[in-house]
Amino acid sequence: MRLTVFGATGGVGQEIVRQGLAAGHHVTAVVRDPARLTVTGSGLQVHRADLTDPEALRAAVAGRDAVLSGLGARTRADAGITSKLTRSVLRALEAEGTLRLLVVSASPLGPMPDGQPLIDRAFVGVVNVVFSSVYADLRIMEEELADSATEWTSVRPPRLLDRPLTGTYRTVVGGNPRSGRTIGRADVAHAMLAMTGDAATVRQGVGVAY
Repeated sequence: MRLTVFGATGGVGQEIVRQGLAAGHHVTAVVRDPARLTVTGSGLQVHRADLTDPEALRAAVAGRDAVLSGLGARTRADAGITSKLTRSVLRALEAEGTLRLLVVSASPLGPMPDGQPLIDRAFVGVVNVVFSSVYADLRIMEEELADSATEWTSVRPPRLLDRPLTGTYRTVVGGNPRSGRTIGRADVAHAMLAMTGDAATVRQGVGVAY
């Protein structure tokens, strides 16, 4: 497949690029600073662009089979950046007629699983308060996805960890795994690549966790 990756220098984004190349895909990594991209490979194309300018992104998404985004706030101070940059991506996709888009969101945006233990409910409540501005931004992003013409999937992990790829995790289309507290960034990338051709995940939020 011909894939484009936004947020390609971030933790999830670099893993998408690395795993995509290892699987034999042709990968375009969209970056602001190519020096921060440590992944290399014969199937890699690096596209340097201002992510706030949809016109500058069109060449990177034209004719692609799927676009995967690891864009997201690194800290609470970055709240607002995810919806802003995803809006640019959506405009570029719609201008080029590219449909498939997968993005990283967060598990608190999905419904609470049935039978969720009290301790997990309490933890989610605390996290929602602490990161309220970040989640508000993600909700705006998901609302704009829903209003778009794209075949989107919003992948919703809980707390992200830097761990080696396991390929073993749980996914719930339209919900969250029960007591799903963590997942490694490499496994989020693995899940996103696996969902790229999965019609059941189109226009859905998908919870993913260990």
